[in-house]
Amino acid sequence: MSRIVQSLAPFALIALLLVAWEIACRAMHVPVYFLPPPSQVAVALAADWATLLRSAWNTLSMALIALLVASVLAQALALFVGLSPILERAVRPLAVVLQVTPVVAIAPLVLIWAGLDHAGRAIVGLAAVVAFFPIFSGAVTGLKAADPDLERLFDLYGAGRLQRLTRLRLPSAIPYLLEGHKVAAGLAVIGAVVAEFVAGSGGAQGLAWRILEAGNRLQTARMFAALVVLGLLGAVLHAALEAGERAGLRWWRGR
Repeated sequence: MSRIVQSLAPFALIALLLVAWEIACRAMHVPVYFLPPPSQVAVALAADWATLLRSAWNTLSMALIALLVASVLAQALALFVGLSPILERAVRPLAVVLQVTPVVAIAPLVLIWAGLDHAGRAIVGLAAVVAFFPIFSGAVTGLKAADPDLERLFDLYGAGRLQRLTRLRLPSAIPYLLEGHKVAAGLAVIGAVVAEFVAGSGGAQGLAWRILEAGNRLQTARMFAALVVLGLLGAVLHAALEAGERAGLRWWRGR
């Protein structure tokens, strides 16, 4: 019984907040263009669900491509610096600078490099930049998290750097890699949406473009509908990666 209550608790809280929002908007006569009640958002969502789903797929596809690009580059660089502490000291400051640089600040430059007619390339590139650091940091941390006793055992058998990396440190880094990818996936979606806002192009046709389009027309209910779809998209992606992480950890512990 308690497990059912725990499962239903988030939905009950959301329903309570929606009811309070609806009552407050109607009681205070809030203009629809300023803050629409949930009923108006539901009407907009029902009217535009096909368009919103297409836009959600466009945003998701670009975020997933960016995540794949960031994963390949981050893991390759982490394996490269894992061979030498000097390389790690040289590369990590550059990676940190890349991480702390706001994506909005470099978005116009990336858009120029990608070409104004190819906003999708800029969006993928910017989302990959945002998703890069969690994977790289998790990989580097995991490569250094090997059991010290196993490290000494590898020393005893005279293992080389490459053998130590592929047979000891890389398997030890799997939990960190899984967690890094889970964090990076959410950041990739955020980066894609921010890049769509900066690009300001209808060619991408993502959820950010739908929000901009509705905002320019003061159609606040449609803006909230796009935000609802965006939130559901992030929640589904996070749940899928959590399930993948649990499956990966079960396999890793079994090994």
